[in-house]
Amino acid sequence: MNNLICIAGPTASGKTALAVALAQELGGEVVSCDSMQIYKKMDIGTAKPTIEEMAGIPHHMLSVAEPEEDFSVSRYCKMATPIVEDILSRGKTAIIAGGTGLYMDALIRGNDFAPYPSTGRRQELEQLAREQGIEAVLCQLREVDPASAQRLHPSDQKRIIRAMEVYLETGRTITEHNRLTQAIPPRFSPVWFALEDEDRQTLYDRIDRRVLTMLEQGLLPEIQGLLDSGVSEKATSMQAIGYKEFVDALQGRCSIEEATAQVQQASRRYAKRQLTWFRRNPAVHWLTRSHGEGTGEILCRARQYLRDSDN
Repeated sequence: MNNLICIAGPTASGKTALAVALAQELGGEVVSCDSMQIYKKMDIGTAKPTIEEMAGIPHHMLSVAEPEEDFSVSRYCKMATPIVEDILSRGKTAIIAGGTGLYMDALIRGNDFAPYPSTGRRQELEQLAREQGIEAVLCQLREVDPASAQRLHPSDQKRIIRAMEVYLETGRTITEHNRLTQAIPPRFSPVWFALEDEDRQTLYDRIDRRVLTMLEQGLLPEIQGLLDSGVSEKATSMQAIGYKEFVDALQGRCSIEEATAQVQQASRRYAKRQLTWFRRNPAVHWLTRSHGEGTGEILCRARQYLRDSDN
């Protein structure tokens, strides 16, 4: 049997429950692949699995960064890759579970990320953006890497500066770097599962209920505690869905009810984007949940697929 399994899918689709159930059956360990569950002190709003939900299964890549820190896909891969390799070296099954498709794809491919040099070029580009606007940097990028300039939205200042920085430091565009990276055979060859609901509205209703449950569990005190500890509302961690909206409410810029509706809507839209991302992967075997089905039924189908793939 393949000892590496990816469990992907949209938010609130049941990835954690399936990952734990498979880990119990296969003697596995779970590696979280969620760009916000990596932050400490952000448990409720990121739907981080509780001790009870982990059911004694080792979970990795949870709470590995401070809320004040910026985190990147390259840092995730640098930390998660040796963990996956260690699990496999011990004869265990590594189950990578989460909804951050960019992180999961990069981990499986084993991306060789362009370096993050500290020669001052980035600071110069950031200063240019502050003084003349990001359009000034984007204009430079159009000259050297028109593909990236066209792909990146003008509001995506961080990636525009990054793309220009890579060219200035390496003489190679980030488009070329990505093309060469994708030509390299992937580091890992997992079995891919992704969860979805037969009826999309069922998923959306579950998402709406989850937001209300998070509020009942203490999401607002969690966010207030982060602010009180000195975490800036502009920090990357605080841009997560469910945090930035309720920060506005806590700061009096909108009501709790308005923020709740915004979080529910943003979460539904995010789920749709997640489904679109994972549908691009032809290796994914979709586990479609019919109305009323629980983790047990999904587990049976996953188990059958794993048996069939071994034959």
